[in-house]
Amino acid sequence: MSQTAAGIAAGVLAREIGAGARLIRWLEEGDPRGRDALATIYPHTGQAHLIGITGPPGAGKSTLTNALISEQRKRGRRVGVIAVDPSSPFSGGAVLGDRVRMQTHALDTGVFIRSMGTRGQLGGLSRATFDAILVQDAMGYDVVIVETVGVGQDELDIVSLAHSTVIVSVPGLGDEVQAIKAGLLEAGDLFVVNKADREGADALTRQLELMLHLREQTRPSDWTPPLVHTTALTGQGVATLTDELDRHLAMLKASGGFAACLKERNRHMFESLLQEQAARQILAAALAEPSAAQLISAVEQGDIDPYSAAAQLVGCISLKFS
Repeated sequence: MSQTAAGIAAGVLAREIGAGARLIRWLEEGDPRGRDALATIYPHTGQAHLIGITGPPGAGKSTLTNALISEQRKRGRRVGVIAVDPSSPFSGGAVLGDRVRMQTHALDTGVFIRSMGTRGQLGGLSRATFDAILVQDAMGYDVVIVETVGVGQDELDIVSLAHSTVIVSVPGLGDEVQAIKAGLLEAGDLFVVNKADREGADALTRQLELMLHLREQTRPSDWTPPLVHTTALTGQGVATLTDELDRHLAMLKASGGFAACLKERNRHMFESLLQEQAARQILAAALAEPSAAQLISAVEQGDIDPYSAAAQLVGCISLKFS
């Protein structure tokens, strides 16, 4: 396999999993070859149906994702998966590595599973996750599933990425609707009661139905989020969930929502990268100021508070740009 940006880009467009894995690694590590290769494959993106799977820990998201892969493959679709795991505090990599539950698909050339670390991102998704989506999209995967780490209220980043956001809940977690707090109710396109064979599933269903009814009253739309019952371990309800995902995709394409979502995602990526690069350059310029070393020493000694010191240094830079 060629180790040049052009060679890897060609491999990605030829649907070689090894090339895709290498490019994602380059992008994670900030290798400049990754950026060059991404620019080459970018015109070939924008076709995949991006599905976000989120919800609280213990909801069975990995098992449900595994079952969704199987169902999508039955329907003849190629499936890419990005499993976002907690990051190792030492290496920054995904703690869980490739998901054990998904290894039944490891030898299937129509499936590409990649685990990625959050790398400290509060929203649960690292910038490299955006890049990995583009890679799998360019490789011609019909469906790309992003399964988030599932830390509850911080999982809203997926909304800026996905065409279809699936909120997974499960009975027996104490606070039965914890998965849909802090904006997740408004974010969800489809809701799943997983492990529906458990005691408490009916009560959870009633609570979700009430909250979805209230959502419909306060925020009417052309799409009424379905509530699907699944038992992912046995596959029960997964075909129905896939049918609903297909129905949502058809609605988005018919209404122009698919293209609008792609535009929003591209803008979000642009603004994120702009913020990152601007912050890096501003920091470098600030630290190059003659007064920087003195201010840093004063902060370390406790002679000035960090807020005032930062404001002073930014003020020096602002004068140069004014």
